[in-house]
Amino acid sequence: MTSTTTDRTTTASAPDAGPAGQLTVRKLGAHIGAEVSGVDLTQDLDAATIAGIRDALLEHKALVFRDAPLDDAGQQRFAGYFGTLTTAHPTVPAVDGAPQVLPVDSERGRANQWHTDVTFVQAPPAISTLVSHTVPEYGGETLIASSAAAYRALPEPLRNLADQLWAVHTNEYDYADKAVEAFDEKSKGYQEVFQSIAFETHHPVVRVHPETGERGLFIGGFVRRFVGLSVTESRDILRLLQAYVTKPDHLVRVSWHPGQLVIFDNRITQHYAVDNYDDLPRLLHRVTVAGDVPVNAAGEPSRAVKGDASHYTAAERAASAV
Repeated sequence: MTSTTTDRTTTASAPDAGPAGQLTVRKLGAHIGAEVSGVDLTQDLDAATIAGIRDALLEHKALVFRDAPLDDAGQQRFAGYFGTLTTAHPTVPAVDGAPQVLPVDSERGRANQWHTDVTFVQAPPAISTLVSHTVPEYGGETLIASSAAAYRALPEPLRNLADQLWAVHTNEYDYADKAVEAFDEKSKGYQEVFQSIAFETHHPVVRVHPETGERGLFIGGFVRRFVGLSVTESRDILRLLQAYVTKPDHLVRVSWHPGQLVIFDNRITQHYAVDNYDDLPRLLHRVTVAGDVPVNAAGEPSRAVKGDASHYTAAERAASAV
């Protein structure tokens, strides 16, 4: 990753806690991304270190830890510092023996479509973590975009329009989706599993971040259309809004190395796995932290239309009980 270097060092320590060390945050771009060093994620973290990482995540939205050779238990421990974990996925099977760990395996499909994780449920994850296990000799980077920067860049008339829109999100839009004729049998089988339970949720197009108050475009690859608009009208508007999310200025490009961890704020980012590594194997493990129900600037919450995701996250059980 090429970057502008801005270092911020935070000393984190606490009595009767695990080793904290010195947290150094190096900015990777104007709008998103930072590299964090000076902390050993294989050890228990103290409260001050966890708070420092959370603050950095809220500010930079995506953090890279280059030296983090975590097994599944270690990744779940780290993600658990930031909240209750979801199960691996509403429909896709977890890693054997680790029900909260999703294998992101190039053999099962490639996430080469811009998306925010699991937005087809009413309470999508707040935070996603990825740990690299197998990386290709070249390519296979992950692009992460700031949807807050995208919203701020909108001209006022477009911003006013976006503020009023609601989007229909559904898992019929698989993030490994390709033209039907491009599917092999393995990909078809994965897509059938992905859509084995149908979900549909109406989310505000502009979501207010529950911790920072920032507004961001909450759209991406699971959007089928906008409420009250035709499919054709929706596609045109979605293409226009997405162009602001994926503008190069608003991105950070993560190059993967073995034993690396990336954590990003799923509430105000989108991401894309670059499919530029031929048929080489690529395997990451994902663990996600449960999120709340999105709301717009008027405080109106997202609405579940189809599908029961109570097995996926406690937040869904709480939302369905209201």
